[in-house]
Amino acid sequence: MRVLITGGSGFVGQRLCQRLVEAEHRVQVVSRDPGAARSRLPESVDVRRSALDFVDAPPEALVNLAGEPIAAKRWSDDQKEKLLDSRLNVTRELVGLCEQLQQTGARMPRVMVSGSAMGYYGDQGDREVTEETTAHDEFAHRLCRRWEEAARKAESFGVRVALLRIGLVLDQGGGSLEKMLPPFKLGLGGRFGSGKQYMPWIHREDLVRAILFLLEHDELAGVFNGSAPHPVTNAEFTRTLADHLKRPAIFPVPAIALETALGEMARLLLTGADMRPARLLEAGFDFQFETLEGALEAILA
Repeated sequence: MRVLITGGSGFVGQRLCQRLVEAEHRVQVVSRDPGAARSRLPESVDVRRSALDFVDAPPEALVNLAGEPIAAKRWSDDQKEKLLDSRLNVTRELVGLCEQLQQTGARMPRVMVSGSAMGYYGDQGDREVTEETTAHDEFAHRLCRRWEEAARKAESFGVRVALLRIGLVLDQGGGSLEKMLPPFKLGLGGRFGSGKQYMPWIHREDLVRAILFLLEHDELAGVFNGSAPHPVTNAEFTRTLADHLKRPAIFPVPAIALETALGEMARLLLTGADMRPARLLEAGFDFQFETLEGALEAILA
């Protein structure tokens, strides 16, 4: 199968490319910096600047992971526009590729797995959240909603679309743990605010496996929560990580300090959702890392 990936040189994308190449699929990657992307990816990966550059080599499947990191900078009005544009523009390119393929009579992709995020739900307090839960209207929700709406436009070309709302991605070498580990290793870790907010998480290997699962199962479409079956609160995450590192975690960060330093972006740290992967489990997906303890044991071994 020929698979076209946006965000293929990122933390999740690199591992996905590796797994696809190992399974002898042909991998195509969209990157604004093809040279840098090629240095991070297997030699056989075909890297081009735009999805539209692949009209001559029509993919059978699309995976959309592109987007500027949501927590990289304070959310000024300009930064909010960058966050939105970085997701919408690439997604529209993929839909544009489908349109061009239709016009030329070429084979259409069968499926698009398009990334979204747990932020779709907004602040949900302590109630259990499934794919059917009504969202809380705030910036993260509006960002994800428009991203998903853009991806769904591929359905008009007969493409099956699966939307994957991803939790915090855990593994070595990047993701959510990259910034957490240094202070925790020094014994300077602590909960954020009250610590009662939920942190849906997923091991990178399970996320890659979930993407492959959605690519392969033709009956699966619509929204799927991409997180482990057992989310934890921020306080539980803090305690578990500190225990695995054999360090104390006695330096909580007050909510007011985060709000002062980060502004509206502090909501990413101070609110959350008890998000459960109901539809993946119903479809028969088997998580290798169901609990945070098991995931951290594998990552930090």
